[in-house]
Amino acid sequence: MAAPTLPVAVIMERRVLANRWQSEQWAPVGVVPDESGPREVRLLEEDSARARWLHPGFAIELHRDEADGYYLNMTTETPYVFVNWHMVDGRAVPKIVTVSYHEAARMMDGGEQVDGVPLPRELFAWLDEFVRAHYKPEQKKGKIKPPSFKGAKRG
Repeated sequence: MAAPTLPVAVIMERRVLANRWQSEQWAPVGVVPDESGPREVRLLEEDSARARWLHPGFAIELHRDEADGYYLNMTTETPYVFVNWHMVDGRAVPKIVTVSYHEAARMMDGGEQVDGVPLPRELFAWLDEFVRAHYKPEQKKGKIKPPSFKGAKRG
């Protein structure tokens, strides 16, 4: 069975900073459904303070073994789409897009640059349907008494 997939595009923003050590700051600022338009990166808007680029061609794939990570993300105050990105030739380029809290944490633990953007409402409904079908809470196990306490008589 193929993993449910939703095509998305990432909006990356460059902000000009008034800082003597760093002239600009890059970050993802949005994830939108990817429409069947041009496939190349394109400038959306630019002024003296900031510029935004649209990066099409990404997909969010949902996998059953990540259902716990999706559930954790959805039950936070602000659910996110996590974007892993790198600097390439002076420009921020997204590499991976996920909605799994666990997958994002593994990437960050590996030293990757990952930022979250609020999960759009239309993606929330799609993710919610998957989580309701596949998330199974972990069963709590009873405490196991160490052998030294078994059969001990207390007076």
